[in-house]
Amino acid sequence: MARFTTTIIADAARYPVLLSNGNPRGVTSAHDGRHRAVWVDPHPKPCYLFALVAGDLVSVNDSFVTRSGREVALAIWVRRGDEDRCGHAMRSLKQAMIWDEETFGLEYDLDVFNIAAVSDFNMGAMENKGLNVFNTKYVLARPETATDADYQGIETVIAHEYFHNWTGNRVTGRDWFQLSLKEGLTVYRDQEFTADQGSRAVKRIQDVRALRATQFAEDAGPLAHPVQPDRYIAIGNFYTATVYAKGAEVIRMIATIIGRPAFRLGMDLYFARHDGHAVTVDDFMQAMQDASDVDLTCFKRWYYQAGTPELEVADEYDPATQRWTLILRQTTRPTPGQPEKQPLVIPVALGLLDDHGRALPTRLAGEAAPLDGTRVVLATQAETRFVFEDMRSLPTPSLLRAWRNGAKLPPVDPGLIEAASATLATAEADPAFAAEALMLPSESFLADAMAITDVDAIHAVRDQARVAIGAAIRPALRATYDRLTDPGPYRIEASAIGGRALRNACLGYLAADGSAEGVALAKAQFDAGQNMTDVLAALAVLAAVDCPERLVALDAFYAAWRGDDLVLDKWFAIQATSSLPDTPAAVRALASHPDFNLQSPSRVRALVGTFAAVNQVRFHDASGAGYGVLADTVIALDASNAHVAARLVPPLGQWRRMDAARQALMRAELDRIRAVPSLSKGTYEMVSKSLA
Repeated sequence: MARFTTTIIADAARYPVLLSNGNPRGVTSAHDGRHRAVWVDPHPKPCYLFALVAGDLVSVNDSFVTRSGREVALAIWVRRGDEDRCGHAMRSLKQAMIWDEETFGLEYDLDVFNIAAVSDFNMGAMENKGLNVFNTKYVLARPETATDADYQGIETVIAHEYFHNWTGNRVTGRDWFQLSLKEGLTVYRDQEFTADQGSRAVKRIQDVRALRATQFAEDAGPLAHPVQPDRYIAIGNFYTATVYAKGAEVIRMIATIIGRPAFRLGMDLYFARHDGHAVTVDDFMQAMQDASDVDLTCFKRWYYQAGTPELEVADEYDPATQRWTLILRQTTRPTPGQPEKQPLVIPVALGLLDDHGRALPTRLAGEAAPLDGTRVVLATQAETRFVFEDMRSLPTPSLLRAWRNGAKLPPVDPGLIEAASATLATAEADPAFAAEALMLPSESFLADAMAITDVDAIHAVRDQARVAIGAAIRPALRATYDRLTDPGPYRIEASAIGGRALRNACLGYLAADGSAEGVALAKAQFDAGQNMTDVLAALAVLAAVDCPERLVALDAFYAAWRGDDLVLDKWFAIQATSSLPDTPAAVRALASHPDFNLQSPSRVRALVGTFAAVNQVRFHDASGAGYGVLADTVIALDASNAHVAARLVPPLGQWRRMDAARQALMRAELDRIRAVPSLSKGTYEMVSKSLA
């Protein structure tokens, strides 16, 4: 780590804005048309956090006063014409600064904080000290062009990169093997921040759903690796769901085990010991252990052991002694390079209920007094037994509280219909939660529960359930939809966002059968153009139905927004997620569209990345056409942007989970990529591991 003083000299006409890390020390002009800017960063940092931005940009400015009274100049730098789309990003930044002071006592430490946003940045964003560099996707928004999800995504990513100022910048990793030390911890912090801005329950559901859809699949495939990997060819390949999302869950488990007050003390101790240093996961764990006096030695296995543990639950009840025994058995399947697994320390939050669903006080054998509410027990062995005393009757356990986000899709029966109906009946209290509760498990979620994925059956059964629910409770769905119609101005508030989410969930069920009524409702919502959230929800419904309205809407959307790159990315992505049978061919055709640019990372991710990662049934089309689209893109892109090319490979690596015919097709495409002369190291690593 070193302190940087940066001098930038450039042509003043071509590069009027010269930015770097730290605090500005002035700009001087020369007689030859050039100018010179000096930046001084007083805080030591590793060289990967160095940043330099030179260009013709304009700024949106604000200020923030820290709790100690220091004024910080805030600026978001964008291309001219984008100034009116930065307001939400600036508000999110200031809210993140307030939250970090209030929650962790962490204050910003420079005189300025700059964000520079450009559309072709390879990643979503990066936390370079005092000068964060962003893709415009996570900065620019206005109601006409951005959805609720866009606004929430901006809030989360702005906060994430700002929080890195302490967890990643002031205290950084000693080497790349410590990547999750900054990313897993900072994801945990941004999750907590977002939860505090809206509904904590909804945020937890969304995070777990995303974890199961992406990280569980990663852990079950050839690219499985520990949260703290022990080897790599290209470190860019380890910016993964395992390092980020699973890393955040490991941090969350630590907070659960030692308790939130002790976790805060551990964070304080971590910063006190290591501010200005490059450290390791062990240093972080030691701070948590010293602050809580809880031995976390065995817990460290979460960092170096790959794979998703599976819990089996059993119980025993003895009415004579009034003892109820909870038995937790854990297993972790072999992963590449780790055939033998050790038991993990798994915190299980639980409660016990009586026959009427009321909470029971719980007392473990050896405890002096019962405990009310949720308690946490630790499963530490292959089989761990917990004996509860004073159970006058057989209790019903409520397990893994604050973790689960639903069960496997049950058959379409009256119970499911009744649950959906009851959800609508009580939706007014928390429409955002009701929208989440009405959402069926995704196709990737269901695939995760199968040893060999039957993509066609999953799609058929899930589609059948959607149609059945839509038909059974259509009047209630329509009444809720009509009630939530909001002709007023667009508001970025939790209640308004929740109302739109529930209304669009109802629209999805009303149009699930492709009937003329549902299509007409979706088309009317699209034509109304109330806000981008509602427009895109309606367009997604229409894009999945083979009807004339589909093409009319897609053409109208393109005509309206062809000049806006961020909005046009959504147009490409919606077509990539369509469940219509000709989608693989449509994606290939769109890759030749005049507005598709292979050199735009955002456009590639919007079309091909979305198709391969989200559209399970059409990417895995039995013809292999979907696999060919992905492989062709990787090959075409590798020479010019190896980073993005390598990140596109993983969906092909899931071949072991498919039937024999699809396995052969996927392996053939991986072999075809690997045979390309002069393949980049990163892409070669991803393909070779996928085939191993």
